Amino acid sequence: MALNLESSSTICAIATAPGGAIGIIRISGIGCLNIVSKIFSKDISRAKGYTMHYGQINAADKSGPIDDVIVSVFRAPHSYTGEDSVEISCHGSRYVLQSIMELLIQYGARQAFPGEFTQRAFLNGKMDLSQAEAVADLIASTNAATHRMAMSQLRGGFRQELSALRDQLLHLTALMELELDFTEQDVEFADRTKLYNLSLEISHHIQHLADSFHTGNALKNGIPVAIIGAPNVGKSTLLNTLLHEDRAIVSEIQGTTRDLIEDVIQIEGITFRFIDTAGIRRTKDQIEKMGIERSMQAAERAQIILLLSEPNVPFPDLRLKDEKPILRVINKCDHTMPSSSFLYHKETADHLIHISAITGDGIPLLQKALVRAAAIPELDENETVISNLRHYEALCLAQQSLQRVIKGLASSDVDKNDVFPIPTDLIAQDLRECLHYLATITGSEITNDEVLATIFKNFCVGK
Repeated sequence: MALNLESSSTICAIATAPGGAIGIIRISGIGCLNIVSKIFSKDISRAKGYTMHYGQINAADKSGPIDDVIVSVFRAPHSYTGEDSVEISCHGSRYVLQSIMELLIQYGARQAFPGEFTQRAFLNGKMDLSQAEAVADLIASTNAATHRMAMSQLRGGFRQELSALRDQLLHLTALMELELDFTEQDVEFADRTKLYNLSLEISHHIQHLADSFHTGNALKNGIPVAIIGAPNVGKSTLLNTLLHEDRAIVSEIQGTTRDLIEDVIQIEGITFRFIDTAGIRRTKDQIEKMGIERSMQAAERAQIILLLSEPNVPFPDLRLKDEKPILRVINKCDHTMPSSSFLYHKETADHLIHISAITGDGIPLLQKALVRAAAIPELDENETVISNLRHYEALCLAQQSLQRVIKGLASSDVDKNDVFPIPTDLIAQDLRECLHYLATITGSEITNDEVLATIFKNFCVGK
């Protein structure tokens, strides 16, 4: 459903999770101060911004106060949404929160859609679209790295980089457009060598941002790790040990795991998504065959393979389309060696990791190997890392347009500045396309309501 973009309406929503001692209700839009004044013990319709007022929320039938509250007033444009806004801080009781919400709606407000407060902030120029999306990323951050990425984007780090790229592209485009205005005079305002070199510089910068998506996506969504092996080698037991809970059913009966079981864990600040799969073997059971097929599909999708076996049992022959790190792990070593064995504490010469999923021996070594296989680089505090798929796609499209510019420039002898064989209007068009795709990241060229609805629909209500 598309969001209601009518800015004249007053919206309200509970902005805190249920169960807390304190609850907050946000109200924003024209008339919000008058609406709150009708249910509050004080008239705040003329209250100054950045002021707080203690009083009571009164029931509609005048039967008495619903709760003692603190009302915070924010005046446009100095508020989160850029509109007049109010926050009501009350006790976190579900009954109290719902009663206040009902009163607000009764006096003219309406329930906000998911993300509508942030959407209004974007529409009112309080933030660009990349910053608005960073709000959702900040709320969803699960570790220090994802929090740092979201905060950097929210503070405008990505926007500043895009702005610098845009200024350089606008300079190129202006020179090209100027030549188009003087086509009949055969005047050349753009030094082709400088154009070519500047285009290469911008292209390298865009490619660097696009390449960071691999790291950003892994940090944001987790690195998928498929646990692959023959039946009964302890895949489900290992998953339970890594998660510190009985997530998967463990049984000595072969073929117990027939569907994929997935859960996440953080190791040294990196989120891993472990996928427990059906044991790989030859079978006539059609249901088990489907589970094995899904195991192979999971192995193809995974970024890291954890190939599990046990002493004197060969590893399954795993043939994948793409190369990826494969950690070869021998489980059930508690049956063959004492827990003090050095094999639990170092990889052997053939790069085997020896563990016991039952006792936990060797698990720290396996965790360190997983972190190494993830190959997440150390991130500079000021480095921009892309984690949003929409941004990545826009950067790739911008790069394609710019590559056409570079190819056109390279078809001329840029060193001798010979006559340019590719029409200037085609180069200018490619430059305009590059600018367009970069602009879609910040939202300066997004006007379609459906596009905005798609972006904001996954926000939580109240934000």
